[in-house]
Amino acid sequence: MSTSGGYPPPALRDPLDADRLRSLRTLTHVLYGLYAFYWLTGGITVLVAIIINYLKRDEAAGTPYEQHFTWQIRTFWYGLAGHLIGIALFVVVIGIPILWAVAIWTLYRIIKGWLYLHDNKPLADPRGWF
Repeated sequence: MSTSGGYPPPALRDPLDADRLRSLRTLTHVLYGLYAFYWLTGGITVLVAIIINYLKRDEAAGTPYEQHFTWQIRTFWYGLAGHLIGIALFVVVIGIPILWAVAIWTLYRIIKGWLYLHDNKPLADPRGWF
């Protein structure tokens, strides 16, 4: 019988790796929470989340949580770009629906990513828009 491949994955066979994965899963949940609370904190929690995403990105590489980190980072940058466009166009009134659309899109991505994390499902395209 071969020791490579199979179930559980090699990363889960070592208790230290299992602890690392558990820790990353918890951190990923916390990061989704920080992203979700950005409306209530004026954006402070999203700044904390994006900094943690970049600091821990290498640790998540090669794990199931790497996709979630990519998803969260993309959500931040696309959301920031959308907010900047909405604010720039606010004076001509078109910025208001743009800001609403960006807020709904951001909420959608937070909910989708968090549900996928909860269900241990991989994100189909973490670099995509939806």
